[in-house]
Amino acid sequence: MAKPKKQNEIVIKIDGKEVKASEGMTVLEAAQQADIFIPTLCHHEKLEPYGVCRLCTVEIDVSGWKKLVAACLYHVEKDLVVNTRSEKVDKIRKMILEFLLAHAPNSPQLQELAEVYGADKDRFEKESSFCILCGLCVRYCDEVKKKNAIGYVNNGARREIRFIPEIAATECLNCKECFELCPTSYLQAAFVLAEAVAHSENPSPAPSAK
Repeated sequence: MAKPKKQNEIVIKIDGKEVKASEGMTVLEAAQQADIFIPTLCHHEKLEPYGVCRLCTVEIDVSGWKKLVAACLYHVEKDLVVNTRSEKVDKIRKMILEFLLAHAPNSPQLQELAEVYGADKDRFEKESSFCILCGLCVRYCDEVKKKNAIGYVNNGARREIRFIPEIAATECLNCKECFELCPTSYLQAAFVLAEAVAHSENPSPAPSAK
């Protein structure tokens, strides 16, 4: 049997610290391996990188060329220098958190990050939906569970996540694994709603007369 091909090792710098990473790793994976914190809301080790929340934005320098990238999507490369905290990075994260807090002001995870980056939870008018569209539930149900019981409806500002009643009624009751992934309390309320809709569409037969 052929031996698996050994991945090349790359040495990069993150916040001034030399970090060893394997070829093909993302910046986020390299940082996590070195116990360097980069915040993220839409990332999960079991799922394909998504990069929608942009909270993992970092500033990179490759041979003097600087730019902002999503750490969960950008792969390590030779001579890469990464700064996880800078004025630009912190400003972006602060803005993102202020926007998300308008949708989920009571999320403990968002509140904790808001303290770190000085985000004002009252900056934007509240449009509380309790969902920040991180997509963790949708992707987990699709990629890991292969059930597709959750999906997106509408587009743009009206986009939201819904359980598919016909599937959720039979698949979700004994699963609920996505609940723990959610950074807000939206999912539990949504599931109760979906369950109610499914029940109303498939009412129990009326008891027979005796």
